[in-house]
Amino acid sequence: MRKQLLLYIIISAAFCACGGKNKAGGADNNVVAEPRGPVFNADSAYAFCAAQCDFGPRTMNSEAHERCGAWIADRFKGYGMTVTKQEATLRGYDGTPLKSTNIIASYKPERTERVMLCAHWDTRPWADNDPDEANHRVPVLGANDGASGVAVMLEVARLISSADSLAVGVDFVCFDAEDWGVPSWSDAQDDGNTFALGAQYWAANPHVKGYKPRFGVLLDMVGGEGARFYREAFSMQYAPGVVEKVWDAAALLGFGSYFPVENGGMISDDHVPVNQTAGIPTIDIIPYYPDCEASNFGPTWHTVHDDMEHIDRNTLQAVGQTIVQVLFGER
Repeated sequence: MRKQLLLYIIISAAFCACGGKNKAGGADNNVVAEPRGPVFNADSAYAFCAAQCDFGPRTMNSEAHERCGAWIADRFKGYGMTVTKQEATLRGYDGTPLKSTNIIASYKPERTERVMLCAHWDTRPWADNDPDEANHRVPVLGANDGASGVAVMLEVARLISSADSLAVGVDFVCFDAEDWGVPSWSDAQDDGNTFALGAQYWAANPHVKGYKPRFGVLLDMVGGEGARFYREAFSMQYAPGVVEKVWDAAALLGFGSYFPVENGGMISDDHVPVNQTAGIPTIDIIPYYPDCEASNFGPTWHTVHDDMEHIDRNTLQAVGQTIVQVLFGER
């Protein structure tokens, strides 16, 4: 995924050097108060991440993509979710027809009060940010950029499937065709809409007519080593209250170092059409590495090194438990 970084603000305090490791235990030393909901299992989320990678790169129109999509839908069904597959043929930047499937899994679909979690499940066809130019047309495995967000959602679905204290319905939306955007080696022009194709389609054609959850949270690259999640600018523009809700939950749980109260970049991602077209206040939990020379999205972004060796259970834990806290805090 390109995640076009329109601007970024250099932060004076460096929370994360490129490729840095997390603190032992993954939490701050402050006192945890009023935790809500079940304990998020980072080992389970890690296994869900690895299972997706076992299919290989989930690039559009590939066998691995089709097999992994069926697996994701089956996992959600196994946790009692109602699954809807939204199929469409979309057009890539180069005119390639893309067999896209947005996978929507709904907990308690009969409830009118709802929260949306989302992530993309396809992977980048080209490692066009790899330091080795020979890899620029090699597919990306996408352990972090793709699999980690879906893995967190699957673990949350597993947890809430046996919970009786969750007051809202939850929709898990797995967007497809996010990462088929203009590669760096192409002469094609990017009009700003070549990425997030599945999200663009869903935002214009939601799976339920008039769908209006309270808010949405996009999970993008939420398992990387040394990740810190700064407040993304589109999120602050369209859903500042949701940003505050999520960052407060992280701080309460002791994960404030992962969610610094600092501004990051303005990033074109799946949440943009969800906000602009569907009108759903949605934020993006996405890492920002202000000191990483390779990319502000971290050293493995769009490289052949986006693999399980660079997935950190502590990062998954921080994000996953924060999401659980947010969901079970809704009344």
